[in-house]
Amino acid sequence: MSKKYQNGFFVFGLVVLVIMVTQLDFREVRSGLQRAGYWFFAVVALWLGLYVINTLSWYVIIRQGGSGKDKTPFSFWWLYKVTVSGFALNYATPGGLMGGEAYRIMELAPKIGTERASSSVILYVMTHIFSHFWFWLLSVGIYLITQSPTMPIAVILALTTAFCMLGIWFFMRGYKKGLAMMLTRWLSKMPWMGKWARRLMEKQGDKLREIDTQIAALHKQNPVSFVSAVVLELLCRFLSSFEIMFVLLVIMPEVSYPSCVIILAFTSLFANLLFFIPLQLGGREGGFMLSASGLAMAASSGIFVALIVRIRELIWTAIGLMLIKMERTKSNKKTKNKTHCRRVDLLCNFVAII
Repeated sequence: MSKKYQNGFFVFGLVVLVIMVTQLDFREVRSGLQRAGYWFFAVVALWLGLYVINTLSWYVIIRQGGSGKDKTPFSFWWLYKVTVSGFALNYATPGGLMGGEAYRIMELAPKIGTERASSSVILYVMTHIFSHFWFWLLSVGIYLITQSPTMPIAVILALTTAFCMLGIWFFMRGYKKGLAMMLTRWLSKMPWMGKWARRLMEKQGDKLREIDTQIAALHKQNPVSFVSAVVLELLCRFLSSFEIMFVLLVIMPEVSYPSCVIILAFTSLFANLLFFIPLQLGGREGGFMLSASGLAMAASSGIFVALIVRIRELIWTAIGLMLIKMERTKSNKKTKNKTHCRRVDLLCNFVAII
């Protein structure tokens, strides 16, 4: 990726991060961290492993799209850094899937080509969202098994089930035929993005169709890899429920893991419906409060969990931006070394001529 774009991503993320930090009540943050104690470090460390699973899922998708030695011309840990930085940019971007995915494509394109990089990122995003629909649907079953729903809750569960089934159908259709052209056509009908989407179809229609072809081929040629990627992402959803459990253990030692899964499921569903808010400010907090109340927990428990999760997100956003900065510094050093080597070669040639 060029220095200009790396600088752009870094500065954008840094500005948004600073804005988000200034919105925090530092007294409340200090009190929350003191209350959480060592469990807060467990929460931060948990995501070190969760990002490994996210990276592995994307790694599987990239490998199934290549052949021979060209399958993965980079290390797993390089892809891990790109994954963390991508999620950091997503946290800070309205829409959640704008800055991070562009960054991933631009980092990966020089190594495996633009079209393959684009199709692998789109397919990974599809898999990531697809796993959420399954997670929400399975959480409905967990709620029915472990809780006794009231009539209003039963209605919400029914609507959630219908929404998840529709989402699963939509993505299965997208896996078979591709989503790039479908989404572009859909955006072309939107009043605020219609002109941009229509121009994109006119200028890049062939490339969008090629990306769709690659997505469909990746899905068909290796079903085992596809299922593995989905299972890894779904596993990540269930393991991330331990974050809520670690926090609630501070104030509710009797909390159960199924309750934490339910809280995470309905909080993430509520927050994703408000996808246009940077860092999902307000949406996530409201989701935690509603989920806690639905399980007969005090609203203050939901607020406490939301605060700790918000601090963890800010920390990992900062880490992701630092990794972008480090990658940029590394690129600068390589450029300087290449320039130095050229100068040495020129000097040697000059001496040889003399």
